[in-house]
Formats: sequence, C-alpha cells, structure tokens
Amino acid sequence: MLYARNTVPRAIPALCIYHRAPSAALGVPSGITPSCSLVGSGRYPVSQRGVVFLRAQDLDIEGQKSLGRKLGELSGKPKDSTLHVHPTTEITSSKGDEISIINSERQSRNVGDTSRLASHHWHSDITFEPVPSDYAILKLHTIPESGGDTVWASAYEAYSRLSPELAKFLEGKEAFHEAGFFRKEAEQYGIELRTGQRGSPLNQGPSLSAIHPVIRVNPVTGWKGLFVNQGFTRRILGVTKDESDFLLDYLTKLVTNNHDLQVGTNYAPGIGDIAIWDNRSTQHSATFDYDNAHRVGRQGSLHRGETLL
Repeated sequence: MLYARNTVPRAIPALCIYHRAPSAALGVPSGITPSCSLVGSGRYPVSQRGVVFLRAQDLDIEGQKSLGRKLGELSGKPKDSTLHVHPTTEITSSKGDEISIINSERQSRNVGDTSRLASHHWHSDITFEPVPSDYAILKLHTIPESGGDTVWASAYEAYSRLSPELAKFLEGKEAFHEAGFFRKEAEQYGIELRTGQRGSPLNQGPSLSAIHPVIRVNPVTGWKGLFVNQGFTRRILGVTKDESDFLLDYLTKLVTNNHDLQVGTNYAPGIGDIAIWDNRSTQHSATFDYDNAHRVGRQGSLHRGETLL
C-alpha cells in the first residue's frame, strides 16, 4: 500500500498516564508528578503521543494556568505571547480572560442551524487565529453519570495514510480557516466579541480568520501532520472550489472514518481528570451522548507566538 511515509510510529494509542502525587515535577504545580517525564530527550511525550491524561488532579484555575505557562516556557514561547483569550469569553468571567468555560447547558441553548452529524464537531483549537494553539489543557469538574467522553485523532497518522503523490501536492498548499459563527454566538448570548489581543499580538481584530499550511511540521517532533479540520477549515487555496470541497471531504474522512487513529477517554468522578494535548498534531471532538445531564469544565490554550510557514 502506498503511504506518504511509514517511519513514524502511530502516535495516539500509546498514552502516557500521569498520576496524582504530593510533590511537584519539572516546575509544574505541586500535586502533579508524571510517571513518564514531560520532557524526555528534548521532546514532549504530549507532542509525540498527541494527548496525555492526568488522573484525579486537584488543580485549581491558577494552577491550570501556571501549568500552561510552564509548557509554553519549555517550548520556547515569546515573552509577549500569553495564554489564549477566546473571542467569546465574557469580559466579566469569574474565571478570568485566559480560561474558556465548557458548559453543556449553554451549548444546549444554541438555537442556530447546527449539524446533527457528530463528525462535524472534529477540530483543532483556534485554527481561525493567525497564531493557533500549540497545547491545550482541559479539566472537567462536573460530568454525566455516563457519556460525555472526548475523542482525539492523530494528525501524524492521518498524514501517513496519504499516497506520496497526494502528500507532495498538499505540502505546497495552504487553506483558509475561519470562525464567523462565533460572532453570531456572541450576539446570541449578548457577549461583546473580544477583538483586542487574544494571547499572541498577532491574534486580534474581528475577522477570526487565517491561512495555514495544509500539511504542518510539528516543531517539537519534526513529524508531519494533516492540518485541516472540519470545524474551521473552509477552503484549500490554489484549486477550484469543487476541487477544494472534494479534497476537504476526503481529508476529513481520513480522521472521522478511521477509528484506529483515534483514542478516547472517559472522565472519572471525583477530584477531576485533566487532558493535555498538542493541537498541532491532533484533532478532537466531544461526545454528545449524555442527554440533559451537565458537563462543565474549563480549558486553557497556549501558543508559541509564531505564524505558520
């Protein structure tokens, strides 16, 4: 079978599990000690594996932000780049600017004409920004009795399933990403859209759109990955609209129709599990299978501060 490359091991299934412990490690907040190093041989397991889970972590909001900043420092973020501020974060949010609230009750009030296909929820975080997210940290503190899991997919493995000729063609292409629906969401909820600096100085203004390469190299691992997603990618540039639609449909199916490059986690009741993932090399989707039960948590995203070349 012709694959674009087969030298990089499939990243997602081998997960590094972190357990709660009383001491700090690598400068991250006390209470988190990893069973395998966050930084090994100069590379993050989270970037190699795509996502890691930290079970039963007693981590408050400030600790979550501190962990995000530490990851940013270790990965070489510029001093003028902070944690991301989501464009729909309320100015009066009790959690602060740099934390996005995940709330199923608010999501259920979305009266827009949304798709009922679960596959449409796959995305990489904030690719509508000129400087998108490197890493994201999610902690759910209110979970349903069952359901509400999150699923991740490996962009490395999706890329590896391209033929060499198609991979070569796509490596020279860029795609347009946008999230105009957040403007409508802000209007619906009576929220003032955040148009000032949203983490990186390059992330500001009302357009919520950016152009990124279709194939992206993760600077931590040096591995190539597919960097288009169902949530925000609208068009591949340099081809006709029909060709773009055809290509995006196929590239989307590489993620949504291949369960063997996906991994999921169920959130255990109690103190609260944490997931950390690399948005440069994964996509993810929540699983909306919990009816009217509540699913509430908080997420922070960080970025190194450079535009993509």
